[in-house]
Amino acid sequence: MQQPIQIKVINGNTFDAMTQGINESAQSVRFPHTTIATTQPKAGPESIESYYDEYLAIPGILEEIILSGDEFDAFVIACWGDPGIEAARELTTKPVIGIAEASMYVANMVAARWGVVTTQHRTLDMIEKTIHKAGFAHRCVSIRTSGIAVVETETARAATVDSLEAIGRSAMVEDKAEALCLGCAGMSGLDHELEQRLGIPVIDAVAAAVKMAEALVSLRKQTSKALTYKYPDAKRIKGFPEYMQPRSEE
Repeated sequence: MQQPIQIKVINGNTFDAMTQGINESAQSVRFPHTTIATTQPKAGPESIESYYDEYLAIPGILEEIILSGDEFDAFVIACWGDPGIEAARELTTKPVIGIAEASMYVANMVAARWGVVTTQHRTLDMIEKTIHKAGFAHRCVSIRTSGIAVVETETARAATVDSLEAIGRSAMVEDKAEALCLGCAGMSGLDHELEQRLGIPVIDAVAAAVKMAEALVSLRKQTSKALTYKYPDAKRIKGFPEYMQPRSEE
């Protein structure tokens, strides 16, 4: 009999419609014995489209993990930049999966050459750094930005699909990409239609992260506390509530 799995999926921004879309994608791929709870920070930017947005979003993401206690078996950070993921891994022994890293692992297993299609043009450097940090810079052959605002991935779905199809075709023709990662959590649920239009694998990053989380829990793997992801050293952090103060051993 399969043991129940409980996963908390955290939208990195505070846009309610995106949290709902993320939840729908996560619920659609979970195993029957998996329970998904999808949430968003209590405070933070409506969308993450700059480094300023990203850095302000991180405390709220970490708070969602801290306040979870031992309720969940794994966490998913649902923003294609994996904001705060290293700090999140310091806070818990449970697996913490970033949707960017998960989607790249999946793309890497189904294609020799793959790319990322994403939102605002200004996020190009952010996307490049995320790919480099995950160790896939040598396998990613294309990054295409659409100019779409993050909130529009939820409010203008048809236009988003058309735009992603256009830049996806450019990635295929000009860069020889053989698979594509959807580089925004708001694009969740668009993978199948784009696969039909483009004829190559298209990776829903939220779905990929949920399946990775299920796999790690089933394998009974936890976050290493040997060195890098040890609990933060105990010290006072001025202006933050008591529950967010670091404690070296949990």
